[in-house]
Amino acid sequence: MAAYLDSAATTRVDPRVAEVVLHCMTEDFGNAGSRTHDWGTRAKRAVQQAREQLAAQVGSSPSELIFTSGATESNNIALLGLAAYGEKQGRRHIITSAIEHKAVIEPLEHLASRGFDVDFLSPGPSGRLSVAAVQERLRDDTLLVSLMHVNNETGVIQPVAELADHLRGTSTYFHVDAAQGFGKLTEDLRAPIDLISISGHKIGAPKGVGTLVIRRRGRDTVPLVPLMYGGGQERKLRPGTLPVPLIAGLAKATEIFERERDQWWAEAAAFRSRLVDALGKTKLHFNGDQEHAVPHILNVSFDGVDAEALIVQLKEIAAVSTGSACTSASYTPSHVLRGMGLPDSIAANGLRLSWFPDQIAELNVDELAAEIAEFQAGTAFLG
Repeated sequence: MAAYLDSAATTRVDPRVAEVVLHCMTEDFGNAGSRTHDWGTRAKRAVQQAREQLAAQVGSSPSELIFTSGATESNNIALLGLAAYGEKQGRRHIITSAIEHKAVIEPLEHLASRGFDVDFLSPGPSGRLSVAAVQERLRDDTLLVSLMHVNNETGVIQPVAELADHLRGTSTYFHVDAAQGFGKLTEDLRAPIDLISISGHKIGAPKGVGTLVIRRRGRDTVPLVPLMYGGGQERKLRPGTLPVPLIAGLAKATEIFERERDQWWAEAAAFRSRLVDALGKTKLHFNGDQEHAVPHILNVSFDGVDAEALIVQLKEIAAVSTGSACTSASYTPSHVLRGMGLPDSIAANGLRLSWFPDQIAELNVDELAAEIAEFQAGTAFLG
């Protein structure tokens, strides 16, 4: 079986997490909103414990965290939910980057169609936006800065903690899509960031669950309005029956990842080093700042090689992707690599390799590199 090198898209549910999820599905299966029996009480207790545990991870109060279906929904609540306040206050300027996930770009494009002025800043070939570049664009009417924590295609880490410190003294709110960074660089998220979107399935939790952290500034909370109506759950911002098994699974996955993070980081970095060394026998271009990147995501373009054709060639050895799973059906050049100003010859052929150590034990990196080198040589010969 091929090794799994697409962990930035999703991870396998940790068996220890699956055990908790199954228990909540088959034993403690009550509705957390039911107050008249023990099943409801146990479900409510599980949700509260999870809320406390997850909030503690980012240094927030449990009352500042709501559960969602994942980072995409959290992003939409954060971005679209703030729009009414911006319109009322005459603050319609938003700063973001050209390399954000589509779950941020598309809501912001929608706001642009409503009259908001959205600055999509390019970070340049490094893929890392500087704090100074954001500060230069701040205006009196800047409502929001939205910047991802870790890029999902390149793995490049953005300076969100430093930027949060600069923005905290202003009236501009700060939103961070932390889908790829939560668990790996959680300390960054303890900075005074107003809104943080988190997804569970990037750290061994089930798909379909995440959180939105909504921090107060003193006594003031971020003035969000709901996008849906129909219940009072989750501070009236996200109505609907809470998925207790998924929430408990997210809490368990977070607990496990926190306990084992140092080992995970060391093993992921060691594999990266072996992989990079092996790929030295090919002709390639590493995309993004390799000095400011998480250890488990690598984006490369191989000279003269079509990425889609290479994926097919490698399917018996490794499962890889050309970028975000949300846009993998599209064969257009990566908007992330284009947003970094890279030429189409590179942007159209970026290959993302991403891994969790427990998924790549059987992979022979030398065999992988040799297969790529052979394919590259054959492509050059045919060309």
